[in-house]
Amino acid sequence: MSESAQTLADALADGAVIADADGRVTLVNRVAGQMLGVQPEDAVGKSLADVLALRDQDGRDWFSSNCPYQGLVTRSAIPEQPWLLPNGSEVLVVARIHRPSLSTPVDRVAVSLRSGRGRARLDRERSDLVATVAHELRSPLTGVKGFVQALLNRWDKLNDDQKKLMLTTVASDSDRLSRLIAELLDVARIDTGRLQLYPRPVDAGVLVTRVAESVRASTSRPIELDVAADLPEISVDPDKFTQVVTNVVENAVRHGDGTVRVSAQAVGTDDADRGVRLVVDDEGSGIPPEMRRRVFTKFWKEGARGGSGLGLYIVNGLVRAHGGTVTIDEAPGGGARLVLMWPSEDRRPVS
Repeated sequence: MSESAQTLADALADGAVIADADGRVTLVNRVAGQMLGVQPEDAVGKSLADVLALRDQDGRDWFSSNCPYQGLVTRSAIPEQPWLLPNGSEVLVVARIHRPSLSTPVDRVAVSLRSGRGRARLDRERSDLVATVAHELRSPLTGVKGFVQALLNRWDKLNDDQKKLMLTTVASDSDRLSRLIAELLDVARIDTGRLQLYPRPVDAGVLVTRVAESVRASTSRPIELDVAADLPEISVDPDKFTQVVTNVVENAVRHGDGTVRVSAQAVGTDDADRGVRLVVDDEGSGIPPEMRRRVFTKFWKEGARGGSGLGLYIVNGLVRAHGGTVTIDEAPGGGARLVLMWPSEDRRPVS
């Protein structure tokens, strides 16, 4: 290999090992050399089986397990597999098998090695996700199961008021389960890019007022509403817009200690940047600047207050899916301020 090829290979983030038709190594880049514990220049000319010192949990080596120079003539790759380096750490290994034509033998094998730490971190994140979801589901399920069992075992001994209280609690816990499942489905759609929006021009003032009045009816916390009279129409999915505003206002009620203030004002002077600025302030303890980036992550919670920890993650995903933005600042009263910008025109990101 020429020096330029070696230089380019050394610039790769993953390890690379290339062998010729005889199974002799022609190139080892710097990352692969560090992983395999060899000097790249010393490995050139050696057998691929000797240089690629990888073992599985049962002690089998990569070369004899995969036989890259044998097999069907249509074989062109070896799929990604986990293997152990000489120092015991895991790497993910994938290989390409090159041949000039189906009637000729293999003339080159290119092996790529990637650290397994990223996959291990992803596995831990998935385990944490499963544990968190299981915890969130278990709490209402325990209540439903307990009250239903009590009703079944003591139906004749309970009076009507007791039965009504138990059934009301079961209905409340069932609603909580339904909301959590709906939130998890929204998270999955946002993560996979399968979120479906049906935007159309809507009157933001009407929807914001409707949400504020609905939340106000279900809480003793004062909610002040300031909706400008000159609001332009915005291009949004009305159901998703209502979901976002409801989530943000309920979050302010849950985490604040005083009045919640909701305002909607027109922004921009022409069609290119015209839209609606929705601001929700609470009078809680606020969110420190260093924590504001974490607010929009999954299962983030502030203190011991209720909620699944998915609300603001979904809010951020839905607003950005519409081409808008969400930011967090400090409210004039010292609490948290959420600012949501909604565009008048359809500015959904091109997928």
